[in-house]
Amino acid sequence: MTTDPTLARIGQGVELHHHQGQREAARDLFAQIWDDIGGEQGDPLHVCVLAHSMADVQDDVRQELMWDLRALAAADRVTEEGMAHAGVPLPVAGLYPSLHLNLSECYRKLGDLDRAREHLRQARAGIGALGDDEYGQLIKGGLERLAEQLGETV
Repeated sequence: MTTDPTLARIGQGVELHHHQGQREAARDLFAQIWDDIGGEQGDPLHVCVLAHSMADVQDDVRQELMWDLRALAAADRVTEEGMAHAGVPLPVAGLYPSLHLNLSECYRKLGDLDRAREHLRQARAGIGALGDDEYGQLIKGGLERLAEQLGETV
């Protein structure tokens, strides 16, 4: 369980979107948090998680892609120490499968199937960093569905 107040606020936005159906309210909250953390100059873990969440509430796939690319760039700056300090029970490598899954989906929606397949491949390559818990199963299920959509074998 995270002990980080910024991650807890991001979690509130995720709750608004995924469990309460309040996409616009979540987007507004995420925008406020983005300003509060200093945008891309903020703590890399905050930038990564927030951009990843902000991508999910976009109406335009190009905006979604932009946010997902920000999240991926920030993940490259996240440290194991930062994850532990925030109380995140996941190694840094555990961030990548979901990031690549979302990027693959964006590229699929945009019709760039080569890039979609490349990110699917990268997501699959990193899946071992996830546990066999609810989160791990969610990402694995998403990868299976996307693979089918892309005509890939599982």
